[in-house]
Amino acid sequence: MKNLLAWLLWLWISAVIVGAFYYAPLAMGFLGESSRILFFHVPMAWASFLGFIAAAVWSIRYLRSRNPAHDRAAAAAIELGLLFGVLATVTGAVWARIMWGAYWNWDPRQTSILISLLFYGAYLALRGAIDDQDTRGRLSAAYAILGIVVTPFLFWIVPRITYSLHPEPVINAEGKIEMESRMQHVLYASGLGFAALFFWMHDLACRVAALRERKPAP
Repeated sequence: MKNLLAWLLWLWISAVIVGAFYYAPLAMGFLGESSRILFFHVPMAWASFLGFIAAAVWSIRYLRSRNPAHDRAAAAAIELGLLFGVLATVTGAVWARIMWGAYWNWDPRQTSILISLLFYGAYLALRGAIDDQDTRGRLSAAYAILGIVVTPFLFWIVPRITYSLHPEPVINAEGKIEMESRMQHVLYASGLGFAALFFWMHDLACRVAALRERKPAP
């Protein structure tokens, strides 16, 4: 089973690379050439958002059950959300340098994801500052649940209430999808793949965390 999953993962990676570097740019000219990075940048931002929301869900489950496994799952989700968020920020900066002439322009989307990273970085600092497991779990869960409000506001609302250098989102203000079909195919495939990658990495992270907390046998 593990070999099959690994084979499917490599198949997905190969398909996205072929789509990003050959299939989609055929119809896009220079825009396709310069926008290849978006097929990785945007899905990584989606994976980051997924991690932060998933952490809030696991935190709610922890407060209801006080199951340490749910606390570990929430922490792992935020760690991965930060990882994908940092990668999305870096790849976005590279794209900004190509398109706008500077790595950082304080664009609303750049600023909002930076604030998100700082917000969840503080979550990790909070966990590291508390030794008692129950207290750490309760306070961390409350903080992560606050992210249900903070994360959608920063990821989806802030970039849409003010002028942005970024192009129109996949679904614009009129609720229409305005993107060349080849780009849609690659972008959606990449998004699904990064979501699967997130859950696979999350499962591994939870297993490692459980092993670390397991007491040695007497």
